[in-house]
Amino acid sequence: MTRPFYAIGDVHGQKAMLDRALSLIEKDGGPEAQVVFLGDYTDRGPDSRGVVQTLMDGVAAGRDWTCLKGNHDRMFTNFVRHGIEHDARVKSGISWVNRRLGGEATLASYEINGVMHFDPHSVGEPERLAHFESDLGWISPEKLLDIARREVPTEHLDFLDALPFWHRTDDLLFVHAGLCPGVPLEDQVEDDLIWIRDGFLDSDHDFGWLIVHGHTALDHPQHFGNRVDLDGGAGYGNPLIPAVFEGRDCWLLTNAGRVALQP
Repeated sequence: MTRPFYAIGDVHGQKAMLDRALSLIEKDGGPEAQVVFLGDYTDRGPDSRGVVQTLMDGVAAGRDWTCLKGNHDRMFTNFVRHGIEHDARVKSGISWVNRRLGGEATLASYEINGVMHFDPHSVGEPERLAHFESDLGWISPEKLLDIARREVPTEHLDFLDALPFWHRTDDLLFVHAGLCPGVPLEDQVEDDLIWIRDGFLDSDHDFGWLIVHGHTALDHPQHFGNRVDLDGGAGYGNPLIPAVFEGRDCWLLTNAGRVALQP
């Protein structure tokens, strides 16, 4: 009998929700359950650090966990390692440290607390941090970067940087954002795998697998026939609802047990 696969969508720093989701999975599938995490572990929620540490600890303990990379995870490591505030796929131009993207909350989870202030900018132009207001006073962007590099464990950055972009079974393809229709899997580009919406969400393309993804926040996970979107909006305070797959059949896990998720 084929073992089921469990999946958890975008966590976005919601450590308490992650703990509950893992408890539901263990109740259904036991401690040896094979789980795929769909990326976006950081930003917006209150405990990105705790989420990353939980994943690292589980992998180190030999749990059958596969953690994929999301766009927010890349933005986090790009800021701390390279001082990059802005991703070209953010059309509004806002900085990763803007609370709307969630970087301010991620840094706070590493005890870097304060308020970001930005230079004026036009819509679509890159937003730039002017200074960081903290208990220590007004801190320059360069000084904030120094603090982040001191406070964020290198092990957390290494873990996130090394994550794969997809995981494949006979029936399922797990990925953070989606695929570009018609492009072979080996030719898919990183930016599409962690950012794509246009051309994927509105496509009825048969990818050969049921695509299981997150990235595009909904009010509740949904099945669209050729894909399942498990980002139920935990980053905005909605519940984090794990799913279980047996072949292409899908159920959501609740306190009352499995609930079928169908197109």
